[in-house]
Amino acid sequence: MSESIRVLIADDHLIVREGLRLILETGEGFELAGEAADGAEAVRLAKELQPDVILMDLRMPNVDGLTAIEQLRAEQPRVAVVILTTYNEDDLMLRGLRAGARGYLLKDTDRETLLNTIRAAARGETLLKPEIMARLLSQAESSSASKPHSHLDLTDREREVLAAVARGERSKEIAAQMGITERTVKAHLASIYNKLGVDSRAAAIAVASLRGLLPKEN
Repeated sequence: MSESIRVLIADDHLIVREGLRLILETGEGFELAGEAADGAEAVRLAKELQPDVILMDLRMPNVDGLTAIEQLRAEQPRVAVVILTTYNEDDLMLRGLRAGARGYLLKDTDRETLLNTIRAAARGETLLKPEIMARLLSQAESSSASKPHSHLDLTDREREVLAAVARGERSKEIAAQMGITERTVKAHLASIYNKLGVDSRAAAIAVASLRGLLPKEN
């Protein structure tokens, strides 16, 4: 990507925004588009500043991050949202991914992971750290006790594509591995999204994890 990735930071804590600003300013290929202290300001600035990626805290005063993500998906689906929050919010994390966020990061994440996740989100991809996937799978086990399993008739090809997406592979890489065109990969993804009731890779991974549709890592 030749042009800088424009990032909007949405967090109600000034010290968090300052830390993220410093990381972006010292990272190659990034530009700070703006800062917001709540969800309403994030939505307004996203429309005004047209960032590529928004780092979105979930717990903010007035309009929270989850509501902002839902508004952004409806009004500005082009903008990629990465959730940035704390460990104790599994339910909110899943709701955020289902609402359209492309990734999820913890506030104690390392610099390289943060920048790589922003890059992936800007490309329309997603990166979920292994420990996040583990928490999703753990949540799946507790959810399965209270929710009946719905049968999803994913084809073998769709399951292959879904597993590759969960590994963070791009459409071009998936196409090369499977010997099909990128257009066919996108068709498989569209079918997967439809069957899972989602509209993003991150949401597909979250729902697939909850329903036990992803192969377990050895």
